[in-house]
This record gives sequence, structure tokens and C-alpha cells, in this order.
Amino acid sequence: MKEFTSNKEAIQYCVENKYFSLAHLYSNEKPMDMHIHDCYEIYYSISGGKQFLIDNRFYNIEPGDIFFINQYESHRLTQIEASIHERIVISIHPDYLNNISSNLTDLSYCFTHRDGDFPHKFHLDSEFGNRFIYLTHKITEAEGFGSDLMERSALTELMVFLNKFFYEFCHRKHTDAVTTNHAQVDDILSYINQHISEDLTLDRLSEHFYLSSSYLCRIFKSTTGTTINKYITARRITIAKALLNEGLSVTETCEKCGFNDYSNFLKAFTKAVGISPKKYARFSS
Repeated sequence: MKEFTSNKEAIQYCVENKYFSLAHLYSNEKPMDMHIHDCYEIYYSISGGKQFLIDNRFYNIEPGDIFFINQYESHRLTQIEASIHERIVISIHPDYLNNISSNLTDLSYCFTHRDGDFPHKFHLDSEFGNRFIYLTHKITEAEGFGSDLMERSALTELMVFLNKFFYEFCHRKHTDAVTTNHAQVDDILSYINQHISEDLTLDRLSEHFYLSSSYLCRIFKSTTGTTINKYITARRITIAKALLNEGLSVTETCEKCGFNDYSNFLKAFTKAVGISPKKYARFSS
């Protein structure tokens, strides 16, 4: 399999082919704003030093950390600077992962079986980290006759390994893996997510937190790397995708995810997802 050096190209390949892709990254592309995409993402940090914002949760990234992100969770890599940040990002289309699962083994377990209090981040010790690297090499080094079957077999082996790790972690007592020094912004994020279906204006947030709008915008952007409006829109699109997948109509979805204006919903959804809400609902059914 081709090893991508651009995460955007890897995601595009995954989505267009309904398959999977692997990117080994050393430097930063132009950072994406808060975004979602129609594939699962496994993010393994080799060098650390960054920070993830996933939905309303911050995670510091250390070497050996691994993240499981599903297709409904908006996320953004923050603390972007010139230093090298080595990581491996695997994108997997949900349909493909479902096809290689069995009645007894759900390989999407690590993406779908997480309640609101469970973290996206786990840490692989050196033994497990070496195993992860070994299996990714099996994927990218498959060549010649039967290489397609070899890379698929290696991915299946990798997903069994990761889901066993995830399953065992789920059944142990765990502490919250979220670490952040941004208590004030954490409160803002929590409030936004609790009231995401309501009319969330900057004036309302400023009044609630007794902060000037300029200060509110400044601390939010400096901490998360994105603006309040972009974050709210991304969260609403995430919710809209989930509601459409549940079978709600486009009109019902527009109302429940907080868009007061249908035309704004249509424009924002199409820009973020690439197709209209109506087409997305039809493809998801």
C-alpha cells in the first residue's frame, strides 16, 4: 500500500475508495479548522508535543499516545508550530471495517463503544507500541503478487490487536485521560455542548460568563486554535450527521442541531461534508 505523506490526500483516498489509507507524517500541512470526515481515524503519536481538541475535550499528546476518533466527532490538532511532529494516521471507511468484521468480532468496537465519559486517548507502552509499528509496516511493505490481500490481512490483524487492547481497557477501572490547564475554556466548551441546539450567540456567551466578547473570542482562539463560531458549526454538523443516520428528516435535523435558518444549514452542511443533507441522508439509509 502507498504510504501517504499528506493526511488530506490519505483521507480523500479512503473516502473515495471506501477502503483504508495510512499516512506517516513528519511535518505539518496547513492545519485544518475544526473538521469531521466520513471515516474512522486512528492517530498514533511518535514524537508528541501537540494537543488535540476532540468535540469538547482537550488532550495533550505524548509519545506513544493513540487516539480513536469516529466519523461523527469533530476534531482539530492545536499548538501548531514549526517543530517536527512524527505520527501515523490510519483512516478507515466504516463500510469497509464492517465488511471485514464478523458476527462475533466487531472491529469498529473501539470507535463506537465509548460513552460520553470515556476518553479518546490511550497510551501504548513500548511493547504495544512496537507491535503497532510492526503491523503498520506489514501494511505498507506488501508488494507483488497478492499484495492487496496481504495489506488487508495486516489491517485486520492490526484492528484485532487494537480492539483487544481497547476492550481490555474498557473493562478495567480507568481515570479520565483528559489533561488541560484551560479550565475557563473547558467551561465554555461544556456550556456550548449543553446548549448546542439553542441560539448560541456571542452576546449570550459573554453575558453568561461575565466576559467581554473580545476577551472571550481571544482566549477561545488561543486555546483551541479555532473560533467560537467555527467550533459551534462543526459540532452542529457532527450532530446533524448522526441525526440523519438515525432517519430524521432534513427539516427535523436542522431544528434539533441548532440551525435556525434552513439555508444556512444547507450551506454549512454541504461545505463541511461535500454533499447536501438530503443526499447524505439517502446514502446513509
